[in-house]
Amino acid sequence: MKILVINSGSSSIKYQLFQMPQEKVICSGLVERIGLDNAEIHFKSDAHKSDEITNIPNHKVGLEKVVHLLLDDKNGVISSTDEINAVGHRVVHGGAAFSKTVAIDQKVKDKIKELFALAPLHNPPNLEGIEIAEQIFDKATQIAVFDTAFHQSIPAKASQYAIPTKFFDEHKIRLYGFHGTSHKYVSEKAIDYLGLKNSNIITIHLGNGCSMTAIKNGKSIDHSLGFSPINGLIMGTRSGDIDHSLIFHLVNNLDYSLDDVNTMLQKESGMLGLTGFSDMREIQAEAEKGNTACQLALDMNAYRIKKYIGAYAAALNGLDAIVFTAGIGENSAMMRELVCTDMSYFGIDLDIDKNKVRNNSIRKINTDNSRTKILVIPTNEEVEIAKQSFELVK
Repeated sequence: MKILVINSGSSSIKYQLFQMPQEKVICSGLVERIGLDNAEIHFKSDAHKSDEITNIPNHKVGLEKVVHLLLDDKNGVISSTDEINAVGHRVVHGGAAFSKTVAIDQKVKDKIKELFALAPLHNPPNLEGIEIAEQIFDKATQIAVFDTAFHQSIPAKASQYAIPTKFFDEHKIRLYGFHGTSHKYVSEKAIDYLGLKNSNIITIHLGNGCSMTAIKNGKSIDHSLGFSPINGLIMGTRSGDIDHSLIFHLVNNLDYSLDDVNTMLQKESGMLGLTGFSDMREIQAEAEKGNTACQLALDMNAYRIKKYIGAYAAALNGLDAIVFTAGIGENSAMMRELVCTDMSYFGIDLDIDKNKVRNNSIRKINTDNSRTKILVIPTNEEVEIAKQSFELVK
């Protein structure tokens, strides 16, 4: 059967069409920089490849352009939308309602909408993608795969917050975790690649959104994102960890409304707030030109990642490997070098030459003497979503 996977991020849409269960990719592509004048849309099949720079103001327009490419008379890969048996959607926040993959109905959509406040950059475009796909692929089963599911194994000592227990008991306020399909996929690849029966691995997902997971024997035991995907590492536009009292100071003393604070922390902070740029490629280019604000932001970003490596090595009581993945993790040699520098206490020793090599396969970039393996593993959340979707509808 044919399964289309739609992965709507905060500023991007990844898509892949699979022939299942063979996991054969019929076509794939990416819409990136959504909301900017220089947005890009990419398409690739065995017979054709195209790249276009255009104006894509929102996710709806982006998805409509993807469907146009799939159906194109000359270079498309399907002749009718009825050929699609299922559409698998990445949904960031499932809250306490969803611990596994589900077929989408109105109740599921209503619950995803209820969780908008917890993932305001993600759940809205996720739901929009579902609703557009329902209209276009009206014969297909729509399926939701939740980022939060992989982290259900995190124990209470790591997932519960030190606030009155009624908030957990009555409102299910706890750490949920995100990027679960990515962390699950790359950790399984790492365990297989290294041939480990028992393993202590830290996966580092670095994109516009960023997160880290401590994984013991294939199970998530701690994670840097929490109740919503805003804390932890420094991200493209999100602040990561801050002192909570900052919020009250902004409201009580600087005349910010709570909506103003939320917008600032979600959309105006992180690398954008520090540099004026949210795209890591631009920030690195500026740093190389001598832009001190951009260099400081890179140093801050790497320092935060180092702190989490230390914490998770302690939580795991050991460290076999760290894994870099996602757009920045896979492609930024500079960021990997900044993270791995002066980490010899943890047995992390980067091979500078190996780190500079770019390809699309799993690669080891540590020196031969490094006690801890350093891996770059291209994530493929889409394969994971396709597998889980197929299992549900086969």
